[in-house]
Amino acid sequence: MQHEHRNISMLMDLYEMTMANGYFTKERTLDRVAFDVFYRRNPDEGGFAIFCGLEQILEYITHLHFEEAEIEYFRSLNLFSEAFLDYLRHFRFTGDVYAFKEGTIIYPNEPVITIVAPLIDAQIVETAVLAMMNHQSLIATKANRIVRAAEGRIVSDFGARRAHNVDAAVYGSRAAYIGGVHSTATVLAGQKFNIPVSGTMAHSWVMYYGSEYEAFKAYAEVYPQSSVFLVDTYDVLNSGVPNAIKVAKEVLDPQGYRLKGIRLDSGDLAYLAKQARRMLDEAGLTDCKIVASNSLDEYTITSLLSQGGPIDAFGVGERLITSKSDPVFGAVYKIAGVEKDGEWKPRIKVSETVAKITNPGLKKVYRVYSNATGEAIADLLTMPDEVPSTEQPYRYIDPEKPWRELYFEDCTFKDLQELVIKEGKQIVPSPSLEEIREYVQYQLKHEIWEEEQRFDNPHGHYLDMSPAYYDMKMDLLSRIESRR
Repeated sequence: MQHEHRNISMLMDLYEMTMANGYFTKERTLDRVAFDVFYRRNPDEGGFAIFCGLEQILEYITHLHFEEAEIEYFRSLNLFSEAFLDYLRHFRFTGDVYAFKEGTIIYPNEPVITIVAPLIDAQIVETAVLAMMNHQSLIATKANRIVRAAEGRIVSDFGARRAHNVDAAVYGSRAAYIGGVHSTATVLAGQKFNIPVSGTMAHSWVMYYGSEYEAFKAYAEVYPQSSVFLVDTYDVLNSGVPNAIKVAKEVLDPQGYRLKGIRLDSGDLAYLAKQARRMLDEAGLTDCKIVASNSLDEYTITSLLSQGGPIDAFGVGERLITSKSDPVFGAVYKIAGVEKDGEWKPRIKVSETVAKITNPGLKKVYRVYSNATGEAIADLLTMPDEVPSTEQPYRYIDPEKPWRELYFEDCTFKDLQELVIKEGKQIVPSPSLEEIREYVQYQLKHEIWEEEQRFDNPHGHYLDMSPAYYDMKMDLLSRIESRR
């Protein structure tokens, strides 16, 4: 049953455990490696994404363990030695994890997370780390697009019933809140993460009563201070809005309350909102808000507002919680280096598809800020021991145009990765949900170019390289080519 205990340490692909068994058999348990987590393309052809899910990743890694039920299951597969199963009984993650702050604006091909750990430790966390980052980063990014399209109007997450099961609904709500939505209709997410909850009524409430008027009247009597009526069950303009006005005048006004809002959930939302606004204003309900729902996303919201739809708030469901227009984030987990005799040796994946060639080795990721504007003008990959100079122009390489002579001048460099787990222990406390959400908003307001925030043809963010890092990558590629 889904309510029973489950050990999410088992969230893995089988090959992670078969490889772990192979490394154990070959006595490779102490060999150290580095894996990078990165993605290759922004969702919806956007200019950036939002890193989300780190808190859950850290919880997973620091609590990773296998109990007797898991050991017995592995034994039943007839794939693993008894010595390896005994090794699993005492297994704990003992490596280090470096990561961007949760909520950081991120771009393709840069290592958002780097795991430096014994080979088996690093191998078996792959699937869970990717699942958590891929899902929440996708929903946070989609939510932020929808919030930006709403241009300051209220956006609420209405998506649980269309989510891909329970965890997707709850953690999707968390990610959506980080992305900028104002509230969620999902009570479990509200309880678990202290997200504001909101909701009105269903069509069933209206249909249960003998008439629309009776339904609205009953609701107003129970919730006089927060009545929002769903007005599209029968006929928005000839029944729904007139009955809402009638109940506002006959039930709420005499008690000193005001009708908070009406909700439109079908039909031509722009047209209906305009007509409803006129009717409400003529009745003196100028403060009554209009809420719209029904298969909304950033594109439909933009269209509604461009038509002059007087909508004050949006309830966004399926297209948010599933990121319907682009439902795969695509973060990957690739080995970047292997430690040999105390020295790190870079590893690189080569492909006929140039975009799939990885950035090898241990590295640092810097965000480069203009001192004049405070905006982030590029990200920079360097060797792990490099510290870019701010005392003089800093030469860098554009990997797409390596022949150009380019310099950063009057800039500040911020190291994006920080050590968050050391020797298996979390050493940096996770920020609150509000802090992560505010961090996203701060970056978009003060650091990220408006041109990168366009929905159509956004400006591409540069991922540059130090000369030393670029030379290392090219040397590694040339050595691989020479062996073919």
